[in-house]
Amino acid sequence: QVQLVESGGGLVHPGGSLRLSCAASGFSYDYYVIGWFRQTPENERERVSCISSGDDSTLYADSVKGRFTISRDSATHTAYLQMNNLKAEDTAVYYCMMNVDCQTYGAYWGQGSQVTVSS
Repeated sequence: QVQLVESGGGLVHPGGSLRLSCAASGFSYDYYVIGWFRQTPENERERVSCISSGDDSTLYADSVKGRFTISRDSATHTAYLQMNNLKAEDTAVYYCMMNVDCQTYGAYWGQGSQVTVSS
């Protein structure tokens, strides 16, 4: 059974930084994609970023390019999302996901991490 355990959310001022972590266990895939989606207070779901295990290729939403960086540690099967220059519109619940691609259908999900950006 795949498990994704998230950590690292919180409250930060605009312009601040946070790092999310997602530790994956219970899987045996040679290839996978891991990343984050977010659910805004307006209940909109947005793909944030993903990274593939094959070649570490990355994908970012236009709204976070240049501010967020995704990475992973293959030894511990942990993914990280470094979020810099946070804005109020980044406020959301961030959900870690694992799948064969960066899509929601058929994905495994973490428990969610609240990120609040407010002055």
